[in-house]
Amino acid sequence: MSGDEAVRAAPADDVAPELAPMGDVRGGGPSRDRATRWRLVLGDPADDALGGVALSGDDVRRDEVLRELYGDGAGAGRRGGLGGSSPRVARWLGDIRSYFPSSVVQVMQEDAMSRLGLRELLLEPEMMAAVQPDLALVTTLVGLGRVVPEHSRETARRVVRTVTDELEERLRRRTVQAVTGALDRSARTHRPRPADIDWGATIAANLRHYLPEHRTVVPERLVGHARRTSQVQRDIVLCIDQSGSMAESVVYASVFGAVLASLRSVATRLVVFDTEVVDLTDAMDDPVDVLFGVQLGGGTDIRRALAYAQGLVERPTETVLVLISDLYEGGIAEEMVARAAALVRSGVTVVALLALSDSGAPSYDRRHAAALAEVGVPAFACTPDLFPDLMAAAIERRDLGQWASAHGIVTAHADG
Repeated sequence: MSGDEAVRAAPADDVAPELAPMGDVRGGGPSRDRATRWRLVLGDPADDALGGVALSGDDVRRDEVLRELYGDGAGAGRRGGLGGSSPRVARWLGDIRSYFPSSVVQVMQEDAMSRLGLRELLLEPEMMAAVQPDLALVTTLVGLGRVVPEHSRETARRVVRTVTDELEERLRRRTVQAVTGALDRSARTHRPRPADIDWGATIAANLRHYLPEHRTVVPERLVGHARRTSQVQRDIVLCIDQSGSMAESVVYASVFGAVLASLRSVATRLVVFDTEVVDLTDAMDDPVDVLFGVQLGGGTDIRRALAYAQGLVERPTETVLVLISDLYEGGIAEEMVARAAALVRSGVTVVALLALSDSGAPSYDRRHAAALAEVGVPAFACTPDLFPDLMAAAIERRDLGQWASAHGIVTAHADG
């Protein structure tokens, strides 16, 4: 295989499943033969081996946009056929959206970032206006952070808002239902006032006292809800590590923060940290403001972040602290663990999320995770779809280790 062919074929594991199956390429359909599909994946060097495939129609343009990224000298450390012109890149991004399905577009955008140095071109509004917004692009923009120039910032914000709005729409209902349901359950009392009796729950709890001759249940124990109140019932602190590896978790945490901020029954604080601590609670109702307020990268001082969070706690037994971090502590680890232990002893429900993302098992400091588990802070990764249920379990003060086990989540153990 020639050098150019190897470059073009490099993404085949990602692209071939989309190009090779029948009908997966826009405008393709079942009529596109296998040789043509593989010619599009492998490029010009494979033409002879495939028997001289003649491309026609939109396939010619597909071949051109693939060649600009994967062929003709494009590769690591070199800029390919796209050159340095942001309008040209914008046209190329528009072309891939026209000729390929969404899943392929995302692969090609990510490859262009790494192979052609397009992070620099993301600073241009014309380019950002042409990309297909997705989570990977948002994490890149968040990573660029404050280096995005003023003339590109509004375009970048629109791209980020498109994705965060979609995530919030997906996650809001489940989060609101889980949190409010947990608050209602935790407010149950066995000495309710008559108007507050939950008759369905009361009958279910007293079925063994059913008197068939009277066709009735004699309730030995009443189940009901305490009087509803407009007061805050729980305090939630989201404490988020800003290190570069946590970018996806930061995006999801900002969305959940906005949802929780909309609930009157909980008071939510959002804190981000590296070696310094920044309280972004005032910006929490808008995930875009939060994301452009973080600065990914740099060191990590979890001890300092926990100390700040501890200062926010006014009602320990009514407080849930979620530390979202890979636990690679740059400060004094023993002091970090001691601070976490003090929070637990005071009555705060503390959980360490090694990742809040769809990306699977994260890289994390296993020694620190085990040390936290030993002082009563469970440490595990959590997907965004499970996070609402996790918050419900924390609000009800259930055993979070058991909750994780019930959902097939592996937790860090005290024995490491």
